[in-house]
Amino acid sequence: MFTAALLPRLAGRLFGLGALLAAGTAGAVTAPMLVVDVDSGKVIYNQGGTDPWYPASITKLMTTYVALDMVRQGRASMDQLLTISEAAAAEPPSKMGFKPGTQLTLDNALKIIMVKSANDVAWAIGENLGGSIDGFAAQMNETAQRLGMRDSHWYNPNGLPDPRQWTSARDMAVLARALLRDFPENRDLFSISAIQFGRAVMPNHNGLLGRYAGVDGMKTGFICSGGFNVVATANRNGRRIITVVMGQASARERDLKAADLFDYGFGQSGFSFGGQTINELPVSSISAPPDMRPYICDKRRPMPADSDSSAVTAGAAAGGNADNATAQLMAAGAPPSSALAFATMNSAALRNRALPPRAPLQPVLVWTGRDPAESAIAANDDAAPAKPAAVKPARVKVAKPVPQKPAPSRSIAATGATVPQPKLLARHKGATPAAASAFTSTGPATAVIAEPKGHKAAVTPAAKPAAKAVKPSAKPAQKAEAKPAAKPAVKSARKKDD
Repeated sequence: MFTAALLPRLAGRLFGLGALLAAGTAGAVTAPMLVVDVDSGKVIYNQGGTDPWYPASITKLMTTYVALDMVRQGRASMDQLLTISEAAAAEPPSKMGFKPGTQLTLDNALKIIMVKSANDVAWAIGENLGGSIDGFAAQMNETAQRLGMRDSHWYNPNGLPDPRQWTSARDMAVLARALLRDFPENRDLFSISAIQFGRAVMPNHNGLLGRYAGVDGMKTGFICSGGFNVVATANRNGRRIITVVMGQASARERDLKAADLFDYGFGQSGFSFGGQTINELPVSSISAPPDMRPYICDKRRPMPADSDSSAVTAGAAAGGNADNATAQLMAAGAPPSSALAFATMNSAALRNRALPPRAPLQPVLVWTGRDPAESAIAANDDAAPAKPAAVKPARVKVAKPVPQKPAPSRSIAATGATVPQPKLLARHKGATPAAASAFTSTGPATAVIAEPKGHKAAVTPAAKPAAKAVKPSAKPAQKAEAKPAAKPAVKSARKKDD
């Protein structure tokens, strides 16, 4: 039985979550770690790989597989609209906070759950594609069985706490291999560094992306009962490895241990793994996952979050300062055995270690509705109407707007989106921003909803009052005053038109 006696704390901190946590000879709990070669399926390293564990948001990898599989079968499409229900909108964070009735494409929904890990959007995927959450969960379990995920039980599409929902490191490695094998055209979905919705740029929770050479996916997760989990893939010289780390005390420790395991895995030759494959791992003797809540979410410390707050800073975005630039893994140049030793060390041994600064983000635009323009219109409809400006014909300077820099339409400005951004991002794909301002897209904004009227049309109202003021019955003095006032205004306007 899993009790507090099995996991003693030392000085208020959790020690040894990456190794055995034991009290005397009463028993032990091991935080799962697994390293697998993608092509061969051979196990490079295994520690509790088949033990049951609460998955948290790595559940969304299962949700994504089911959704992509439905698209492949023609039962769904990436362009189909999903509707946010009241139940979806009520899901707790992490979330986008969309109002009930909001619609977005499945393509955007998948990008959002892979980067932002939005629980409301994942719930909407389940409801819309499965008819209900129970219906979608049934598809998740059916798919898991077909893929050979023998340790998994699914009850919701977002990974929020449910004592009945668990998986194993082995099953998540099986799922990761299936995603890479069955949907090669969607691999970029797992390596998006950030998404941009309106003016908000949201970095990926995966702290290995842009910080460990070769990492190209996949997903992190955190709940108090399961700790900090990650399923990560990395590619070096054409060789891809999957690393699964679960039950860590912080996002930082999770990322460091995953990086060390990658170092170890890439340091092994293809002939040194042994003969055991991922499908040959023995079934665990543990019947249910341990509840790590008392140790991960200690009430005396701030609630941990599934993100590395130090990963994205202005300094890192600009390339980092001298100290950060030289902050490398201690095991980076060490032999593989040392990397493995670091990966299995306890929390105290990781205190003075850090990953390199994160590379500048390359945000991918997401929106509600069918396209960015529709999203802007919806946002404008929700916005409060602006008060009309007072008209002062005598004071209007009609020639001041600069034709080559039109202001964006009110519809676009309401969301902060720059339209059409998908083409803009494609044009700059691969470019590396030079500063923190690179988090937002570059280039002039282009209005497509309501084009600003040219200033020529505004010249006529300004000239007419001056012309009307000149009447045949007017006194000579008035005519003399009116004519000089009208002619310079027209000349000035014509001069600026040219």
